[in-house]
Amino acid sequence: MQGEGQAIGGQATESMTGKLLVATPALKDPNFDRTVVLLVAHEPGGALGVVLNRATEVPVADVLRDWGDLARHPAVLFEGGPVQPDSAICLARLRSPVRRLKGFHQVSGAVGTLDLSVDPQRLRENVQSIRVFAGYAGWGTGQLEQEIEDGSWFVLDALPGDAFVDRPDDLWPMVLRRQGGMMAAVAHFPPDVALN
Repeated sequence: MQGEGQAIGGQATESMTGKLLVATPALKDPNFDRTVVLLVAHEPGGALGVVLNRATEVPVADVLRDWGDLARHPAVLFEGGPVQPDSAICLARLRSPVRRLKGFHQVSGAVGTLDLSVDPQRLRENVQSIRVFAGYAGWGTGQLEQEIEDGSWFVLDALPGDAFVDRPDDLWPMVLRRQGGMMAAVAHFPPDVALN
């Protein structure tokens, strides 16, 4: 299924930064089964994203004490992906998308990555909420485009609140249902049925 910004004939038509990658039922990699990934970077050399719907039980405050108050419910660490699980990526949603903020790198609108070395106390009036991800998902040159062409991912527009939903386990079917039509039907696809 082709969407805006996908690779056509091996050539990327435009950056997919800020888009959602929604795993199709054909994707059988257990690292990405029924996942929703926000692409935080997509360039000719590859892509980087974080899995939005894999919450752990580890409170953010237990690992990054000063950041716990800014974390959105559930205020826990998320499994961002299989690459470098000991590293952390912080997503933030600003109160206003036009404000410049030290340590903030815009992904789309008011959502972007935030440098965890910045003092969180200085961010309170500008940051609405954060999510912290242990690890990330990464793709080399052309790898993501090939996976999309092979039918492993739907490429969909993200809403500002997708990365900060209160019930992350419901994100995969929720994103598919809001597309309508046949894509909405995929949200009800049984998890244990194999596609050939």
